Amino acid sequence: MNSLPIITLRKPRDDEAESLYQLMISDEQWTEFNGPYFGHVRPTYDEFLDGLFAKLKAGDQSLAIDYDGRLIGTVSYYWEDEQTRWLEAGIIIYDSHQWGRGLGRKALVPWVTHLFETLEIERVGMTTWSGNPRMVASAESIGFQVEGRLRKVRYYKGVYYDSIKLGVTREEWESKLKTTQAQDSLLAGEL
Repeated sequence: MNSLPIITLRKPRDDEAESLYQLMISDEQWTEFNGPYFGHVRPTYDEFLDGLFAKLKAGDQSLAIDYDGRLIGTVSYYWEDEQTRWLEAGIIIYDSHQWGRGLGRKALVPWVTHLFETLEIERVGMTTWSGNPRMVASAESIGFQVEGRLRKVRYYKGVYYDSIKLGVTREEWESKLKTTQAQDSLLAGEL
């Protein structure tokens, strides 16, 4: 019997809307790391249902992260430039009690694999900032490389931070999965 925690990426059920919303608004530490320099505006429940929850239910560009039967966050992607197939991925673990346990990394592996398997792209990118070193470490640990650093372009609470661009190509991803057996060691769930 496998006692390892299981991470699954999936569409949420209707009956999970309230609990996911409550998690997002009751534990807002995530807003300090997810581009806080843009400013966070807490959505009303109806705005959440019509916005993020509807996108998660569609399952096209975002999915919920299920950890042992309960939702803890989301993965997503957006087009920086769809015409040139420049895609950026993202992840948020809303439950701060789950941080530092490698769950984000375990969710990113199937998400990036899914993006390469279902979209005609040659690269998956991620953008973060130097105020979120856990995100950089997580991405690097699964094969992303720092491709660029825009120094002191994010101003937050009186401090200048760097914007950090990370990316992995299809060839690098497939090689990493094959050589490190990452699908077996990191992937503990299915899309």
